[in-house]
Amino acid sequence: MGGSANNDRSLHPADVPLLIDHLFRRKSGQMVAVLTRIFGPENLHLAEDVVQDTLLKALRKWSYLGIPENPEGWLFKTAKNQALDILRREKRFHEKLNLLLANREGEDSPATFPNLDDPLHDNQLTLIFICCHPVISRESQVALALKTVGGFGTSEIAGAFLIKETTVAQRLVRAKRKLRETQISFQMPGQTKLSERLDAVLEVIFLIFNEGYSATTGNALIRRDLCEEAIRLATMLTTRPVGDLPKAHALLALMHFQYSRLEARVDTTGNMLLLSEQDRTTWNRKSIEHGFSSLHKAMRGNTLSKYHLMAGIASCHASAENFETTNWHDILFYYDQLSQIHPSPVLALNRIVALEKIHGPNHALIELEKFSNEKSLQNYYLLPATKGEMNLRAGNETEAKRNFEIAYSLATNPTEKRFLKKRLDMF
Repeated sequence: MGGSANNDRSLHPADVPLLIDHLFRRKSGQMVAVLTRIFGPENLHLAEDVVQDTLLKALRKWSYLGIPENPEGWLFKTAKNQALDILRREKRFHEKLNLLLANREGEDSPATFPNLDDPLHDNQLTLIFICCHPVISRESQVALALKTVGGFGTSEIAGAFLIKETTVAQRLVRAKRKLRETQISFQMPGQTKLSERLDAVLEVIFLIFNEGYSATTGNALIRRDLCEEAIRLATMLTTRPVGDLPKAHALLALMHFQYSRLEARVDTTGNMLLLSEQDRTTWNRKSIEHGFSSLHKAMRGNTLSKYHLMAGIASCHASAENFETTNWHDILFYYDQLSQIHPSPVLALNRIVALEKIHGPNHALIELEKFSNEKSLQNYYLLPATKGEMNLRAGNETEAKRNFEIAYSLATNPTEKRFLKKRLDMF
């Protein structure tokens, strides 16, 4: 699958670590999905291990031998061959021999990854449904899918759930053990059973997008690749019978609206910009159009999901000519509805911004007191950061400074820390 790189290739050996990181973020989930399709869910852990090991091999070999003409193909072939070697040693090779022979043509095709047939016609989407099997808890389903398909580390999953990394690790171990013990087939179940898994699948896609929109690891605030992958998965899902439902279209609308603002969320030096500071002429109008188109499809039927309301909030921002003309009353209404059908401390915290725009910072500060005993937010930097903003607007500078100091100590993303440092420099 490709020879050594020529000396005049644009990528220098010094660029290998960056390329490996790029491929890991964009392709590891796809590789695990395909390998799991080939070797079965009982070998999910094996698939993850060989993908990790293959990336390390690439880091060592490409630095000396040059980057292959087809890096992605090299990774997949190397990972698959290593998995075969392990299975041979464990005397399980004969169990997969027929399946491997059946897929040999796909292996030798020009395509980077074999296109194995399934009702969803997408290896990664299929693997998300497999991970969301009802034999494991909902929390474990989502965590497993984020780890396996999204390539998330335990810290990123912990950030998505606002829980400890050790809790995430325990969930993953239990989920993989359960899948292995029950010997779940990779064949997709019927439409009814697929539908039972849809809510968990939508949550996985939503959390993949969220990590891309506000990254908890790395140096950048935004991981565009994750946002685009989440939109791709949701788009694919809505074209299938199991996902052609209002709530799935509502999630897709929400992500399109949010994606439209990516370029405007940081300035030319990579510093974070608040919504009020963003240049709306840089908002992606095509994404906004896609958002309203998906929102229109989401209005079919009489169901109302959290994604409908969140997309409604995002649409208010997308349709406002400028920050000053934002319809905060509608936004607050949507948040109030959200609190009824989907109570969430994070969404309740986001509601404070709309509340302050209508009733002022002092009223917002009173509401913020309700979060004092919310355990899931105690290490969440946005809680003290929001308190800091409200105190600053209320003229309580000493308290605002204290809040920003706490927020700075809790923030993990360098872009967020720079933003909070600018706030502290005001005092």
